[in-house]
Amino acid sequence: MPVPQHVFDPPFNIVRSSHVVLDVTDLNKSVEFYDNIIGLHVEDRDDNAAYLRGSEEHQHHSLVLRKAEQAAAARLGFKVASEADLDKAGSWFAEQGVLYSFVDRPFQGRTLHVTDPFGFRLEFYAVMEKRPHLLRRFERYKGCHPQRLDHFNVFAAETQDTIDFYAKLGFRLTEYAEEDGDGGRIAAAWMHRKGNVHDFAITNGKGPRLHHFAYWVPGPLNIIHLCDVMASSGLALERGPGRHGISNAFFLYVRDPDGHRIELYCSDYQTMDHDHEPLRWSLRDPRRQTLWGAPAPRSWFEQGSPFAGQEVREPRFVADVVIAD
Repeated sequence: MPVPQHVFDPPFNIVRSSHVVLDVTDLNKSVEFYDNIIGLHVEDRDDNAAYLRGSEEHQHHSLVLRKAEQAAAARLGFKVASEADLDKAGSWFAEQGVLYSFVDRPFQGRTLHVTDPFGFRLEFYAVMEKRPHLLRRFERYKGCHPQRLDHFNVFAAETQDTIDFYAKLGFRLTEYAEEDGDGGRIAAAWMHRKGNVHDFAITNGKGPRLHHFAYWVPGPLNIIHLCDVMASSGLALERGPGRHGISNAFFLYVRDPDGHRIELYCSDYQTMDHDHEPLRWSLRDPRRQTLWGAPAPRSWFEQGSPFAGQEVREPRFVADVVIAD
């Protein structure tokens, strides 16, 4: 299938992935997990929501937990370069026939809400309240010392169309997994805005669903330490630790109390050169998902967080992947 070309003059300027908003059924239990186990910092909270961030982040929050009756992915947040880019974004979505609205959100400036044609619920903003970073506040370090939100990965029912849509918005392809042979279909794509392997990964599957969101940690030993923390706390690891072939990342996947999946992640590479060529992986090459470490369990391929209010659809094709069980 066609590989999208890099777009260097998108209709509006997305800087990076910024934050994720999750609906959770027990706010206290979720805050306890992300604060004391994972090691994010609680910046604000009330009876209905909590706002957390990594130690490197100057922005007020990169994770919002909202008390809800049913667990779901509520929004994926992206930062744009300016207020003018918010207006350009609204105009562009309107031209595509996509409804949008400007809303007020705590600790953020003017925020644009949109649901893309594939059911992914997004929000864009240019300004968020600032906080001093906590890199040198070592006495506050817990868990795996997460530094910053790195990326999102979603299940998309219309994989190629979703990839093409985000390519138009300036997301540049770094790596992809494709079926072998003539007419092989792309089953997954890793796309970036900020110059690393990805801000947004698009994976074939029942969608729209959030597969995971990821935080960058200082190094592999932080991930190993989190394994110890979770095991001694009676919590299970879903996958890893190990190393991906795709992205070269050292990784660990865990699930929060509602089953939302979080990846702890380090050791990928820079991709900001304008002539960076995407790397192709055969869908049947097991090294792409696991360069070393235990193969991924079935849950990792099949389970994800639905987006609030969106119907989950079957994928256009079923990718033939290597599953551990």
